Amino acid sequence: MTTLLYHTDAYQRTCQATVIGHASEGNGIILDQTVLYATSGGQPHDTGTIDGYSVVEVKRGAEGVVHTLAGDARPDVGSVVTCTIDWERRYRLMRTHTALHLLCGVVFRDYGALVTGGNMDVDEGRLDFEISDFSNELAQKIVDTVNVEVQANRPIVVNILPREEAFQIPDLIRTKINLLPEGITHVRTVNIVGLDLQADGGTHVATTSEVGTVVLLKTRSKGATNKRIVIGLQP
Repeated sequence: MTTLLYHTDAYQRTCQATVIGHASEGNGIILDQTVLYATSGGQPHDTGTIDGYSVVEVKRGAEGVVHTLAGDARPDVGSVVTCTIDWERRYRLMRTHTALHLLCGVVFRDYGALVTGGNMDVDEGRLDFEISDFSNELAQKIVDTVNVEVQANRPIVVNILPREEAFQIPDLIRTKINLLPEGITHVRTVNIVGLDLQADGGTHVATTSEVGTVVLLKTRSKGATNKRIVIGLQP
């Protein structure tokens, strides 16, 4: 198992790690711990370096968390390496991810709508909701409310709870389909204090004010009640 350091400290930019294996396919290595985020939950993987090798992909698979390196060379199993994140890219992803949680929290609080899908990239992200009487004007109103919550400077608190304790939290799962595997014993929660508390494995900023100004990029109808809101961040 690779210890995912970003689960407890999203601001840690570097770490030392031991290479505990080579991936059976491609130029990948497996580490005992990492600061580099592995693609999951709609959030793309981090990029960066491992002992000077460029990291082009980080993903979870049957072999564990695989860090794929550019080129053909890779550190030997047993060697100690230094992992470094492309921090500018990571921080932009953190801001975007938190903006999406703000969007989710506002829509759930004010309209009772669940998320039916979502995805994100460095400077924009989208969520789909089951929401009726939808319009571009309503979407703009929602984004304006998100910006009120940004300026409220709400703290964001991360906890890792036993599964039984976590599932006693009302409305912990904000997606229409529960995506948490049955086998997990602990659940990581992200709490935008006073607005949004849900299960989540991604990286986030420490307070909502770090998000900056959220803008509405576009909307799309995915069906009678399934509506998409795409947001971005001002630089």
